[in-house]
Amino acid sequence: MTQIKANQLKRDMFVLYKNAPHMVLKCEFYFPGKGSAFARTRLKNVKTGNVYDYTYKSSESVEVVEVETTELQYLYQDGTTYHFMNPQTFEQHEVAEWVFDGKEKFLLPEAKMFFHSYEGEIIGVRFPPKVTVKVIEAASAVAGNSVNAPKKTVKIENGVEVLVPLFVKQGETIIVDTTTGEYVSRA
Repeated sequence: MTQIKANQLKRDMFVLYKNAPHMVLKCEFYFPGKGSAFARTRLKNVKTGNVYDYTYKSSESVEVVEVETTELQYLYQDGTTYHFMNPQTFEQHEVAEWVFDGKEKFLLPEAKMFFHSYEGEIIGVRFPPKVTVKVIEAASAVAGNSVNAPKKTVKIENGVEVLVPLFVKQGETIIVDTTTGEYVSRA
């Protein structure tokens, strides 16, 4: 494990906090007029999912956890367990639902994404910020319903409902933001 100064912390890094690996969810630096600079962080324990707020002095040393990153391809879901395969070695991996942090509803068949593992256990995922999906169910727009950029609810191919502009029709392909679950644009 390597040591860095707290002023080098970045979002999505993995650090050792209270002898357990944590992911940096948020990191803000403050430079007060009087006194030394500091970093306010929000850390998520990758084993328990608990979130902590901690303030580091900018000169304080932080231990960075060495994580291995592997590209895996989505195969199928079995309850709260998701099954992925390494496309190079064909080795299969089971991933717990908590790793996706609520984004699992945007998993598409054969999607490839990067997973972070620590001591052989998958602890995080780099989920794509946007996904391209097909609209499978959309109601027709109602005439006269056009005040203040109205929206309608459509169902996309993975069963999730998304609010979209009235002009989106069934069978079209749209782009959805995976962090907010909102419509971005047509594909």
